[in-house]
Amino acid sequence: MPQPGKPENRLYVRVKPSGLMSKTGTLVLDKNTPAMTCNVIDISRGGACLELSKEIKLPKRFVFIHGGVKKHCHLVWQKNSRFGVGF
Repeated sequence: MPQPGKPENRLYVRVKPSGLMSKTGTLVLDKNTPAMTCNVIDISRGGACLELSKEIKLPKRFVFIHGGVKKHCHLVWQKNSRFGVGF
């Protein structure tokens, strides 16, 4: 857990969506499941923190679409309806 006033040791800088950057994305879990909208909490070149409106069990790999860019990602962590993905 990050400590106040101490920078996080991360490979990529996280950015919270603002301005023209979309605050939502789309998850495509598999071909048999309808695509679903998620909220983008923050995003970087290497991954993102996302949130769904309800808690569901996510597969290990799926597609995340944000700003017209399709990214194949993997689940890194999940706590309730919030989760982290890596690209």
